[in-house]
Amino acid sequence: MSLPVEDTRPVADLGLRWKPGFSTLGPAFFTELRPTPLPDPYWVGHSDAVARELGLPSGWRESEGTLAALTGSLPVAGTRPIATVYSGHQFGVWAGQLGDGRAILLGETEGGLEVQLKGAGRTPYSRGGDGRAVLRSSIREFLCSEAMHGLGIPTTRALCVTGSDARVRREELESAAVVTRVAPSFVRFGHFEHFAANQREDELRALADYVIDRYYPECRTTARFNGNAYAAFLEAVSERTAALLAQWQAVGFCHGVMNTDNMSILGLTIDYGPFQFLDGFDPRHICNHSDTQGRYAFNQQPNVAYWNLFCLAQALLPLIGDQEIAVAALESYKTVFPNAFEDRMRAKLGLSAPAEDDRALIEGVLKLMAAEKVDHTIFWRRLSKHMADGNIEPVRDLFLDRAGFDAWMLTFSERHAQSQRAEAAELMLRSNPKFVLRNHLGQQAIEASQQKDHAGVATLLKLLETPFEEHPGADDYAGFPPDWASTIEISCSS
Repeated sequence: MSLPVEDTRPVADLGLRWKPGFSTLGPAFFTELRPTPLPDPYWVGHSDAVARELGLPSGWRESEGTLAALTGSLPVAGTRPIATVYSGHQFGVWAGQLGDGRAILLGETEGGLEVQLKGAGRTPYSRGGDGRAVLRSSIREFLCSEAMHGLGIPTTRALCVTGSDARVRREELESAAVVTRVAPSFVRFGHFEHFAANQREDELRALADYVIDRYYPECRTTARFNGNAYAAFLEAVSERTAALLAQWQAVGFCHGVMNTDNMSILGLTIDYGPFQFLDGFDPRHICNHSDTQGRYAFNQQPNVAYWNLFCLAQALLPLIGDQEIAVAALESYKTVFPNAFEDRMRAKLGLSAPAEDDRALIEGVLKLMAAEKVDHTIFWRRLSKHMADGNIEPVRDLFLDRAGFDAWMLTFSERHAQSQRAEAAELMLRSNPKFVLRNHLGQQAIEASQQKDHAGVATLLKLLETPFEEHPGADDYAGFPPDWASTIEISCSS
């Protein structure tokens, strides 16, 4: 299916210069099409930080046509929008051809950032869907993209959310919205799986060469794997993915739907759907109401990432040429992940250098937290404050097993016997955020926005952009979740 691209409507000039990017690969990789307009769009939220990174001019939101353009209702000057095709495994089962079912790539800026409209209408890859996004999910993605960036975790970004009173049916009728996403690339593991599964080796090689030359040029000159650039590429992706998963686990982030088509080839967090930051620490927590088997439970995420990388290795095998080399290219995941995770946890504990018993110290506190489902974010922040002010009682009060906590705390204190307390406190306070995007906070902002009150979105964005700062007066956003928070159900349709 190919939609006409000729457009006689006026165009909006966003003040950006565009260049050929993914579209240089040719029509086998995408379909050109136009976004489908939404009536009477309005602003919901925007990120000035992303606007600056894109190079948008000051006052960009006031420019004529910008609102319509970023809702898909007006063409953007200099762009030829496309939807890309990919395949993938969903919940461990081969799903066949997928693709950008509700995301349309406007193009790539001269600064090397792709701009994509999510929710801008049906594409050839919508598989019977309406190609729309709802306000609820768009706000969640917008806020979490910027929250993850604020935490220092690799992620796609979000420039803005625009809404419309047009109705979209999910479990019930909801209002439509579009989120403008930004990333160096939206290429996924599933792009490679698509061409491998269809035995289209020429396209597979073209895609791999494009990604390597653009994002992994060091793979061309490495001596690894006897100079096999495709194996070196697989290893590099594995290591980026391992580092990403270590960051997720350390901050208590659950993705919720780690299908291979939701895995970024650049090691970015991508596709915010049924995500959640842990409230009470439960390693077996399942945040996706659709995940009835618990495949994507919090403690399963590192193993699932490796499984997904194995699928990528299978897709790249025709290029790598040797199964043993492909398997070897995955091996570093098994060391990079645990080492990166321990590094993150040491920082959370204020430890600037490794020691022999660190793993036992880390496992000990996680076991204590899991036994009582102690609030993840509050525990780590209170422990950081204890290191700064010496007051242990707010931390101790989180545990019923006082004896168990006191025993662990003694070991922790002994480990810090030779530490400079102020330096340890500083490390902990910049490693343990005060603010994360808890589900109930997002829900409150969503419900207000559904009534056209978007102040809550702006307030949350401000806190989440700098989550390690104290933000006096905002303590309510860093408190324990209310009882009703546990009843929030987030599914794949979110």
